[in-house]
Amino acid sequence: MTQLGRYTCGLDAAMDVVDGKWKPLILWELQDGPKRFNALHRSLTGISQKMLTQNLKELQRHGVVHRESYHEVPPRVEYSMTPAGRELLDALEPLGDWATKHIGLICAADAG
Repeated sequence: MTQLGRYTCGLDAAMDVVDGKWKPLILWELQDGPKRFNALHRSLTGISQKMLTQNLKELQRHGVVHRESYHEVPPRVEYSMTPAGRELLDALEPLGDWATKHIGLICAADAG
């Protein structure tokens, strides 16, 4: 049996990586290729710069997002998905399909 450290199962560990509202959306925005911070910020309506920075750092720490800093004037930084990030987004797709299929139940629960 594989040691999972502080996690009770693989799902528990995966949820630690994508917890919160913004991390899956950040991965979704990065699926078509690298983006600069401001481009990500503009595409994620409602996220603060501080929250975006925090989430990007956590995704980097978990190895699903890569930060590339170019030594230019002015400085340029781009974020992209790692191969593990692509696998994670692929794994999240069935969850999104499930939600689309059951959106009526989800919205009814939110309303009541």
